[in-house]
Amino acid sequence: MVSALHLKLLRELWHLKSQMLSIALVVATGIMTVVTMRGSYESLVVAQQDYYQQTRFADAWVSLRRAPETLMPHISNIPGVASAERRITLMATLDLPGLEAPAIGRFISLPESRTPVLNDIMILRGRYIEAGSADEVIINEKFAIARQLNPGDSITAIINGRARDLDIVGVAISPEHIYAMPPGSLMPDDERYGILWMGERALGPAWDMDGAFNEAFVKLSPDASPLAVIDALNTLLYPYGGYGAYLRRDQPSHLILQSELDQNRVMGTIVPGIFLAVAVFLLHLVLSRLIATQRGEIAVLKAFGYRDFEVGLHYLMFALTAVFLGVLLGAAGGGMLGQAYIGIYDQYFDLPGLEFRLSWQLLTAASLISLAGACTGALSGVLKAIRLPPAEAMRPEPPPRFKPGLLERSGVGRLLPSSGRMILRNLERKPWQSFFSSLGVAFSVAILVIGFFMFDGVRYLMDLQFREIQREDVSVNFHQHQSDQVLESLWRLPGVTRVEPFRSAPVKLSNQHLSRDTAIMGLNGDGALRRLVSESGFVHPLPAQGIVLSRMLAERLQVSAGDYVDAQMLEGQRQQAPVLVSGILDDFMGVTAYMDLPALYELSGEKNLISGAYLSVQEGSRDELYRTLKQIPMVAGVAAPAESLASFETEMAQNIFISVGFLVGFASVIAVGVIYNGARIALSERGRELASLRVMGFQRGEVAVLLLGEQAVITLIAIPMGWLLGYGQAWAVVQAMQTDMFRLPYVVNPDTWLYSGAITLLASAASAVAVRHRLDQFDLISVLKTRE
Repeated sequence: MVSALHLKLLRELWHLKSQMLSIALVVATGIMTVVTMRGSYESLVVAQQDYYQQTRFADAWVSLRRAPETLMPHISNIPGVASAERRITLMATLDLPGLEAPAIGRFISLPESRTPVLNDIMILRGRYIEAGSADEVIINEKFAIARQLNPGDSITAIINGRARDLDIVGVAISPEHIYAMPPGSLMPDDERYGILWMGERALGPAWDMDGAFNEAFVKLSPDASPLAVIDALNTLLYPYGGYGAYLRRDQPSHLILQSELDQNRVMGTIVPGIFLAVAVFLLHLVLSRLIATQRGEIAVLKAFGYRDFEVGLHYLMFALTAVFLGVLLGAAGGGMLGQAYIGIYDQYFDLPGLEFRLSWQLLTAASLISLAGACTGALSGVLKAIRLPPAEAMRPEPPPRFKPGLLERSGVGRLLPSSGRMILRNLERKPWQSFFSSLGVAFSVAILVIGFFMFDGVRYLMDLQFREIQREDVSVNFHQHQSDQVLESLWRLPGVTRVEPFRSAPVKLSNQHLSRDTAIMGLNGDGALRRLVSESGFVHPLPAQGIVLSRMLAERLQVSAGDYVDAQMLEGQRQQAPVLVSGILDDFMGVTAYMDLPALYELSGEKNLISGAYLSVQEGSRDELYRTLKQIPMVAGVAAPAESLASFETEMAQNIFISVGFLVGFASVIAVGVIYNGARIALSERGRELASLRVMGFQRGEVAVLLLGEQAVITLIAIPMGWLLGYGQAWAVVQAMQTDMFRLPYVVNPDTWLYSGAITLLASAASAVAVRHRLDQFDLISVLKTRE
């Protein structure tokens, strides 16, 4: 008996192979999204944790002006500090061949002897520096690749006003620079920004740091109170110009990597969840209708003595087969896509051992969810049929009672041709079936909206940041604060037509028990090169008094416009005073505060000191300006927003094909799966009706219009439904992806609606071609045979 059922199963699976394959592809799509996106997130987390442990990544840092080495035992004795290290760091200009703009080098001191330290580097090529060598450096890998530098090459740096030729002896990576981003930039620039490690004895005298340090970092003991350690570090280093200690969560590279991980976790949960939900929904929709068409076969099996359990298990095998095939395809495809997905991260992050790891627990969970959905879909049809007595089930279902629907009663039907009225009547007879079929297609449209919306948001953000906010041609940063009298020298630089100073001042903002270390950006109130622009494009005026907070910072401190925050400066005279929150800025990058320069001078107690300037430059004069800036000792870095935007757009163009193709392909599979299966099942359900029309003289095309026209209406209804679903899901993604570093704008361009609708229509057309082929091969005689 069992083998007979198996033979029936094999015959019907072969007969329904195209439908089973389409269902399996939808299941595979859900599995692939889980394996690819969530698996990539887990791979990144594992690589991050392994790397941090291997290199003894610090838990807290503190920067300061200058402190003697004899202070280190006091830092080590702070309760909760397990170990402590010190070093010298500085920014210097690099004179690179073939590059007119001055590049930036971050120099970091290393112990003369190779000993295990916190934040250890990992040498990939070459060797460690020799003790006592004055001109040997190790450079970071991304910079080496971008500039085609290798051990044995040399590089010119301008350190403290003196040009020095440095010999590259090694290429390394560091946990502190997994994501190496120049100061004031929004993304890496490996051709113009490098990390250079140099011996402590060589770097110290070059910057008047012999026997001193300007940065310390510590590893905390397991029972330490991080905030208590931070307070102790700040208290100890206050006399030495400490800029405020901070924990790992605020370390720039870790903060960016963690923000990416957080966003990946969100997308790796929401998007696969949508795909699996659609897969489960489609399995329920298709299998329940498929099994309902076998009412007579179920009755015959029961009449021959098969028990309800055996009949139910037999039809569950349809679902199990589709899920099993989908799991195999999903696991294989997810593994390959995961490798490509990880490859994108490898372009930006220096994470050794970063490779895609297929999580069997993740695969098992996704498979069980799909299996549960398949069984639910199959059981709903099986239970309805097996509850009927065999004699009753062997008779065809009575035709449904029909009465004119709302649209037909309204007179719309009279405006349609006969084929249109037939389509309208059939849709109105089964409103819930039509609604759920449209809902399945709508989910594929929603997925496309989410995919294209992501790029709409990023494009809008970059356009706002680089064309509306950063309107300068060049920004210049100084090593140390300079008197604003230096502006006269900047005005005399080649091609400069406008100069606007800025001041960046570290500060601790507090509201009762809530506090946040950040920086106040002091700008000219009437500045035109750098402006405060909200997410809507509105230019926010900079008030003469008070402070403007970014929306995220205001939420962290739980303040609003009109409230006061306590501002404690972390440099200079360390003045502390309450400051009026005069405005809240809806921005997308960082957690920053803004003040008018005179107001910041008054708050800090340091008059007329600036950190840099924004320059407007005549067309054609930029190269000459860059050559001049290379020779100015106080210049620590030079950046051009236009070049940053061009670099970003190039990187985005390289990755957009993979990301969009990923979503378009998967959404198309779902659209085809829903539409094709819906049309095939409708063909099975209405076979006698359509064959009768053919015998009555209807042409093949006319019959096809009746069947495929119904699916076309379902698709047209589904597209606006999908737009609405996608718009809501995009909002949920925006809310879930908000971090201190980056917020995605909630922007959906008209092109997104157009592309998502067009792709769905193309998928519908492809399904229609396949179903039309099946319809043209209809055997009228077998379909019209009367059952005995």
